[in-house]
Amino acid sequence: MTNPYRMYGAEVSYFTAKARVALRAKRVFFEEMLASPQAYAEVILPRVGMAFIPVIVTPDDQTWQDTSDILDRLEQLYPEIPLYPSTPVQRVTAYIWELYCDEFMILPALHYRWSFPESERQARADFAAFNGSREMTDAFADNIKAFTLGVGGVNVNTRPGLEAHTHELLAALEAHFAATPYLLGQRPSLADCALMAPLYAHLYLDAVPGRLLRQQAALTCHWIQRMNHPDVPSFGAWLPGDALAPTIRPILELIGRDAVPLILDDVRAFELGADENARPGAVPPRIAGTHTTRLRDAAVERATSSYTLWMLQRPLDAFRRLSASEQEHVLAELDGTGCEALFAYRPRHRLRKSKFKLVYENG
Repeated sequence: MTNPYRMYGAEVSYFTAKARVALRAKRVFFEEMLASPQAYAEVILPRVGMAFIPVIVTPDDQTWQDTSDILDRLEQLYPEIPLYPSTPVQRVTAYIWELYCDEFMILPALHYRWSFPESERQARADFAAFNGSREMTDAFADNIKAFTLGVGGVNVNTRPGLEAHTHELLAALEAHFAATPYLLGQRPSLADCALMAPLYAHLYLDAVPGRLLRQQAALTCHWIQRMNHPDVPSFGAWLPGDALAPTIRPILELIGRDAVPLILDDVRAFELGADENARPGAVPPRIAGTHTTRLRDAAVERATSSYTLWMLQRPLDAFRRLSASEQEHVLAELDGTGCEALFAYRPRHRLRKSKFKLVYENG
């Protein structure tokens, strides 16, 4: 029997949820290993040098880290069950969803976990269950909570906007899943995998938002269950003609209104610092100070992340690989959603990966 992939993660881990459903959808033989203190000491830290999950060890003993890289590698190695659409509009839209889920939806996910005492108590108990040490758990949780409620972007000013965004997203998803089983048609895509990170690992499993989903979003809960337990033979096709379902447009408008300005503010702030400090091969700080942005009517000072530029490069690269006519078609489909602003931005700096770390590709 072929050796399995080993994925080190946790049920309540945001990004583990994204990788897990991709592995299942592609019918990859894998075992999910608990990211225990022993696993961190013996596998994760020695191989990656950073305490981030998930980490995948392949049957030939390679190490994969970062879910965007993981999903890219899976798509290359197992193309027979694709997750990345090949047509321009659907492919670029899938990358927009990934950017949105990775870089914006982390905010409501963290809010619902750490702003409510009931959710926080459950999260701490869940952490203790997977690492076996309440003392270690509390130190870890204290750090996450302090960052979230400090420069993470979750505070009394942004909470109303985060909750309004979440309610509007769930209502729009309910309308969409009433007509279409997955985000881009009759089969899951990169977009669906990315959305599982906030919706399953945090909002579905945490105490307060878990009730919200079960009370107001039954079809979305059913989508979560189908993503976690895929019936692969039943997968159909993405929508014909490179189309997007009409029910997706309200969600793209929500992304364009709330997420895109915040993401671009982060990238602009990072690039200002990079103008002074970037040199090829240098490692940028993961958190490069703070910047001021807005979420709806609320001003917020939040951490500036080098990773946001890395994630923005993915839809930009997908868009710029297209022909001029294909680019025009994509922009026409996105026109008026606010998402088209992403493709008007021209980064001055570029990041790449080297030994699991981001480094400047140019100065």
